[in-house]
Amino acid sequence: SDRHVDAFRAPIPSLLAVGAVHEHLVREGTRTRVGLLVETGEAREVMHFALLLGYGASAINPYLAFDTVTDLVKSRRLNETISIEEAHTNYITAANKGILKTMSKMGISTLLSYHGAQIFEALGLSSEIIEEFFTGTPSVIEGIGLDEIAEETSRRHASAFPSSGMTPSDLPHDGQFQWRRDGERHLLNPDTISKLQIAARTNSYSTYKEYAEIMNFEAQKNLSLRSLLEFKEGNPIPIDQVESAASIVKRFATGAMSYGSISIEAHETLAIAMNRIGGKSNTGEGGEDSSRFKKLENGDSKRSAIKQIASGRFGVTTEYLVNADELQIKISQGAKPGEGGQLPGYKVNEVIAKVRHSTPGVGLISPPPHHDIYSIEDLAQLIFDLHNVNPKARVSVKLVSETGVGTVAAGVSKGKADVILISGYEGGTGASPISSLRHAGTPWELGLSETHQVLVKNNLRGQITLQVDGKLSTGRDLAIAAMLGAEEFGFATLPLITMGCIMMRKCHLNTCPVGIATQDPELRKKFKGQPENVTNFLFFIAEDLRSIMANLGFRTIDEMVGRVDMLEQKKTDHWKARHIDLSRVLHKPIVPEAILTKKSKAQDYGIDNVLDHKLIEMARESIEQGTKIKGNFAIKNTDRTVGTMLSGRIAEKYGHKGLSDETIDFHFKGSAGQSFGAWGANGLTLELEGDANDYLGKGLSGARIIIKPSVAASYIPEQNIIVGNTVLYGGICGECYIRGRAGERFAVRNSGVLAVVEGVGDHGCEYMTGGRVIVIGSTGRNFAAGMSGGIAYIWDKENTFEAHCNQELIDLDPLSESDDSEVQRLLERHFRFTDSTVARKILEQWDTHRSQFIKVMPRDYKAALQAQGISALSSDSKTAEATEVQTNG
Repeated sequence: SDRHVDAFRAPIPSLLAVGAVHEHLVREGTRTRVGLLVETGEAREVMHFALLLGYGASAINPYLAFDTVTDLVKSRRLNETISIEEAHTNYITAANKGILKTMSKMGISTLLSYHGAQIFEALGLSSEIIEEFFTGTPSVIEGIGLDEIAEETSRRHASAFPSSGMTPSDLPHDGQFQWRRDGERHLLNPDTISKLQIAARTNSYSTYKEYAEIMNFEAQKNLSLRSLLEFKEGNPIPIDQVESAASIVKRFATGAMSYGSISIEAHETLAIAMNRIGGKSNTGEGGEDSSRFKKLENGDSKRSAIKQIASGRFGVTTEYLVNADELQIKISQGAKPGEGGQLPGYKVNEVIAKVRHSTPGVGLISPPPHHDIYSIEDLAQLIFDLHNVNPKARVSVKLVSETGVGTVAAGVSKGKADVILISGYEGGTGASPISSLRHAGTPWELGLSETHQVLVKNNLRGQITLQVDGKLSTGRDLAIAAMLGAEEFGFATLPLITMGCIMMRKCHLNTCPVGIATQDPELRKKFKGQPENVTNFLFFIAEDLRSIMANLGFRTIDEMVGRVDMLEQKKTDHWKARHIDLSRVLHKPIVPEAILTKKSKAQDYGIDNVLDHKLIEMARESIEQGTKIKGNFAIKNTDRTVGTMLSGRIAEKYGHKGLSDETIDFHFKGSAGQSFGAWGANGLTLELEGDANDYLGKGLSGARIIIKPSVAASYIPEQNIIVGNTVLYGGICGECYIRGRAGERFAVRNSGVLAVVEGVGDHGCEYMTGGRVIVIGSTGRNFAAGMSGGIAYIWDKENTFEAHCNQELIDLDPLSESDDSEVQRLLERHFRFTDSTVARKILEQWDTHRSQFIKVMPRDYKAALQAQGISALSSDSKTAEATEVQTNG
């Protein structure tokens, strides 16, 4: 406890005290015999609680936080009707939600597993402190010890108990989250923001230089790790011998900001700007309207060159994928590292819902990335899928800067990606919880240097391009990034500022006063940004970089990559910063000259001999003229991603509309490998007699997939798994009929596919946003977790489904009359395509089995449809299309 603080006694930091006791008891072998309770006035934010729990606290009493809440109630600064008890309960609830969020993004389900697990990384703590108090915690750059901690504690104590003059109202605003005049220093402050905006709007390089001078000066105040670095003396060359700015800006990209998180005006302005200079804008994970794929009359293009797929969700159609120069997989980075984003329902208007294939007014959950990628093999398969659907596009993987990222990057390189993006914690965020704003991820300097070093040591660097982002602000930042290993550079916050962003940090509230991070039509009218604002800034920063290159003697960016020998840690007398040791950041691996240290050769994607080349050859006339064709093929489990390259060709010519139904009808016999039918396009029917591996129908975009056992099979289909895990992941539209059971995570993120299956494993229909799923068999645990749209119908003949269902967001209802006809129609199609004995039995005895069906309906989806005055069935055009196909066929 630190309750007895007074003018003569300062508190030992609660985390230090908890770590001391916890580690001592662990070393003594007695930790499991006691609970460790901490009573502290320090803890008030989610991160404070997470740290205390993570380093051994069994329970926390944040007494000063409770006293503060009490004071807010008594002084009527909260809702006048709320009681002290209610306010305390609300605070506890909010803190609990934050702790659960922090645990979940690490993939930890229970507090017992999180307790004492030390899932953290230290920045600026000495190895002596780590060894004694936080044993085993990574601390790459060393830092302060007990003397400095004591000094800082004493300074804080002195400000709380001054000798004279200060009253409680004089306590400073520390300005951690928003800039305060007398608070903590921020690189982006009124001075730098105004200078940058004036420079961008007036195309004034001299004003940019004033901005850069302030920014670099501020950086020297130890506000970043790169502020502790300085350039060694080089051999200057004339600037006209340096690579041109027009060439350098082609290495630039904007960050992944989705349409939805920012307005369409801001999103398209960024795309136009980057296309003008030959750089790349990034869609984010929100899809992109196909109207943007065509050039404007003046030659500009609103098409984003980088299409982020975040594993495959929210509008990731085949058409979307083939209209890209780069496809980016986000596996370790959300709004903040590992956080996952979330688009509130009030931001999901009709246009956004159309692009994302969801329902207006219904929020879209984007959970932590570990919900999508489980292993390096999964990632390699997704990279292979993307190379198949669009062989001309680069595939990039976005990783967060953290200790160990180099090992992950090595796996990514072996998985045949072309680009690795290291994203630092300084990057901006539109909707991340405040608790993660400062406490998720590490500086890009650490992750970038580690990644470059590991790739070089393992002779993998030559086949991968390294990109970095995270508040790159001046040419100096880019020069340091290049020397630490980066060839390309990403910008997000700064381009938004050039377009008018004033850092209000209201992005998640839909109330952005300058029309950038809002969907409010009236606020969007206030948007004044122009593509020229963005391009001016990017050319300024390129020219700034060129001047540094000339001073150091570098003619090209490629010459700078990995040249850490031209950097050194500067000397500082700052009482804390002087303890930082950047030797590991500045380490240059000693390798043979034959080892490549920058991107120099292309990856071999392994797609030259895939089965689709035969499919495309057979379907060539169908693709060109729309004539119908049928074909038969043998298939084996090494034939992966079958039908995807063919679908890409269809989407290139016809867009998302594809071909007319059943134009191409291919029948396969055998065992299909992973991703059979992934991103299958409209007009394509893929019928498999046999079985299929994981990721069947991933991103399905209009095709029909039929899976049934071989006629020679001796097993009972409905009692056996015939397809693997993660079937129909991110499906957009189309149909899928499976005679047999599926593995886990069936129809996760389905946003429009109609599917019938005869049983599923755990986590069925997780995060589903649209479509219809009928399960005529048992389900595993956690069905419908995060489900916000679409409808599932479950044949619950054993009356066990309710216990297996996650009812946080959904209702369980009986069938209505309209449901009757819908279920019967889909079951009739299932029987027609698969000869299912289960479907036939249900249809023949419908009056008996009807009452055994349960309708799973998301509450927000139901409310949104009722508000729009339409029924659930009529809302889904995909259902209508399926009905029409059945009627006509």
